[in-house]
Amino acid sequence: MLQTKISDVVLFEVRGQAEIPEYPTADRQAQSLDIYPEFNLQDWSKGRSTGSTELFAIYVEIQTDSGYSGLFGPIEAEQAFIIFKFLRQFLVGRDPLATETLHDQMLRLHRHGRSGLFMTGVSPVDCALWDLKGKIYDLPIYRILGGPTRLVVPAYASMLGFSIEPEAAARIALDYQAKGFTAQKWFFRYGPADGQAGKGKNLDLVRALREALGDHYTLMADAFMGWDLSYAREMARALEPYNLTWLEEPFSPERMGNFRRLKTATHTPLATGEHVYTRWQVKELLVSGAVDFVQTDPDWAGGITEQVKICALCSAFDVPVVAHGHSLLAALHVAASHPPDTVPWVEYLIQHQANKQYFHKPFYQPEDGKVKLPELPGLGFMLDEAKISEKHPVSF
Repeated sequence: MLQTKISDVVLFEVRGQAEIPEYPTADRQAQSLDIYPEFNLQDWSKGRSTGSTELFAIYVEIQTDSGYSGLFGPIEAEQAFIIFKFLRQFLVGRDPLATETLHDQMLRLHRHGRSGLFMTGVSPVDCALWDLKGKIYDLPIYRILGGPTRLVVPAYASMLGFSIEPEAAARIALDYQAKGFTAQKWFFRYGPADGQAGKGKNLDLVRALREALGDHYTLMADAFMGWDLSYAREMARALEPYNLTWLEEPFSPERMGNFRRLKTATHTPLATGEHVYTRWQVKELLVSGAVDFVQTDPDWAGGITEQVKICALCSAFDVPVVAHGHSLLAALHVAASHPPDTVPWVEYLIQHQANKQYFHKPFYQPEDGKVKLPELPGLGFMLDEAKISEKHPVSF
């Protein structure tokens, strides 16, 4: 058996010139800050770049004394800071194959380390360790986890950034239905600060989508923590005729009392979890009985190690896990190692994956609404050196 130790944890940034796809005029989602007029005026359609532009991305690489390495990214600068300041020196000299041990030790390392920003630093390290493990064993991660349970995983089209003008949205939705996507999620722009007119515009969007896509097409909607309880009650009741598969994150997940009260006021299923960390916080969602779908992101909630535990916990409550789609590959491997009723879909952010995967090869995207599983070992990607014009270390 290979004996190896972590020799370094390296953070680096790559840059390159990319062609940004052109999309129709964008509308942003609702935001919690929209209750303040100075923030409610923000508009994605202003200052949005298309065509040729410089992209950059930060990656974390776990290097070992045996020559193997594990890679994960892109990650955010805040995540890189946590890795550099708290995790890097702790990991050097340790056994990279002991992922359970390292994960538990990282959770215990910092007194504020069990949620929030610190956990978003632990998560990419864990994913990079799994990439390393897969490369050492020469297997895709889903194989090590006990999969595959299927050879392709359905993806729902996440429509963040598209126009929400009803007629335009309906046309776009039909285009993606024709591309083979059997489910779509759209994003509400309006919240309490926009009054009755905003409620009407939210409903106009869903009505147009439902009429275009048909009564039985899987349709979801995301409020991105932009509502309060009174507003959410009224909206959820008004949305019931449109048969949403879920209403996502009407408020932040720590407001569990709001979720419980909303659950009793509507038949519309509720989803949350994008901003939830570790199985213990997920347990509170499940015990409440107020959540119908859990959406933890392995990039943020504790990595692949934690996402596997979350899936097991949710399966005991018969609540599906549909990971938030900040990136794709970590969630895809976990999905492919669990039954379809535990993880029915992965999220595919239509307007964002081209940038997220720009420096990668191969590029993973749905075909006829489904994503093929990686065949390469580990996470299943490598950096495309032909697209990198600059590469330099990141430190703080």
